[in-house]
Amino acid sequence: MNRQPLQLELYSRPGCHLCDELRAVCQRLSDEFLLRVTEVNIEAHPALEERFGREIPVLFIDGRKTVKFRTTETELRRKLRRRLLSRRLFGC
Repeated sequence: MNRQPLQLELYSRPGCHLCDELRAVCQRLSDEFLLRVTEVNIEAHPALEERFGREIPVLFIDGRKTVKFRTTETELRRKLRRRLLSRRLFGC
């Protein structure tokens, strides 16, 4: 079975301690899950800065907004498992 990594996209900005915390949670879970994490500095994208400027960090899993501000490792693990189950059940 060909396992495709979960695509995580983290919207952040430099100097954001909440962004650092969420990045660390993602890194810890990368030992447990096959993840491809892309970080986007919203300051480099005016449209993203306007839309998410006061809401960062924001984490998307496979293109779906999943976390805003903070999450625990336990909660993100649950969301990653749910996404994997959805892929298996619905092929998406």
